[in-house]
Amino acid sequence: MEKILIIDDSPVQANLLESILKDEYDITVANTAQAGLQCVRSETFSLILSDVVMPDMDGFTLLKTLQEELVTRHIPVILITSLSDIQNEERGLTLGAVDYIAKPFHAPIVRARVHTHIKLYQYRAKIEQEALYDELTGAANRRYYDQQSIIKWQDAIRLKVPFSVCMFDIDKFKLYNDHYGHPAGDKVIAAVAQTVSGYLRRNTDFFARYGGEEFVAIVLGSPASEVFEHLKKVRRSIEDLHIEHKNWDFRYVTVSIGGVTVIPKFGDEYRTYLQLADTMLYDAKRFGRNQVVWSNEKMVQWREK
Repeated sequence: MEKILIIDDSPVQANLLESILKDEYDITVANTAQAGLQCVRSETFSLILSDVVMPDMDGFTLLKTLQEELVTRHIPVILITSLSDIQNEERGLTLGAVDYIAKPFHAPIVRARVHTHIKLYQYRAKIEQEALYDELTGAANRRYYDQQSIIKWQDAIRLKVPFSVCMFDIDKFKLYNDHYGHPAGDKVIAAVAQTVSGYLRRNTDFFARYGGEEFVAIVLGSPASEVFEHLKKVRRSIEDLHIEHKNWDFRYVTVSIGGVTVIPKFGDEYRTYLQLADTMLYDAKRFGRNQVVWSNEKMVQWREK
């Protein structure tokens, strides 16, 4: 059930809107603009219905605030108002409102407009989902990774917590493709992605397909020793899939993993540590593949084998 937030300083008006919509949607009511902002920063909503005239912050200011924040700018907002002049309607639409509903309410009109914008939100969300995730593996794609890597890097700087980035590469994948064919190779890529995703499920984890048979992961808030041990389990779990690879010394499909953990500070650049993770991956291959090579917070290299 889609979630809708109603922001209105009049309990009577808010309750009326809720009664019109509650049979079809999960409704949350906030009686001030500030309370509404707290709701959208902690929960996910598909639509906001906001009164225009409120004492602490009017609907226009609220709308502007929502548009300025990354986590709320995508939520469609319908303004509820008794104001009927064109200037106010134009102002709201210019600020990003998707529609107006005038007081007094007519239930069929409210339902129809809400239904329309919920459907548009669902359609847009589906398109965005398809644009951000890799079709073959279901993992985040390179475009989504480019966005999230910077966001998580900035979070680590702000929170002063460890930031880990690691690169995965399927060992001798070209030989596998040459021997078994590209359809089989696609199944291997999907199986590896699914296995790794199963180990990186926390909100602070991020996993993406970087390109071809390469993947990238970001782990926020965990020390190097913990991430290193965790990724050794990931590597072993892929080998334990026992996907036959006749042209490879280990007999089964394996991965090499390289990464780095750092506590970043203002002025540090993410790409510097991504390149270091790539160097660790290169070393993992150079040392014989099917292993994890890591650089800890003190830039000391750890080898699994």
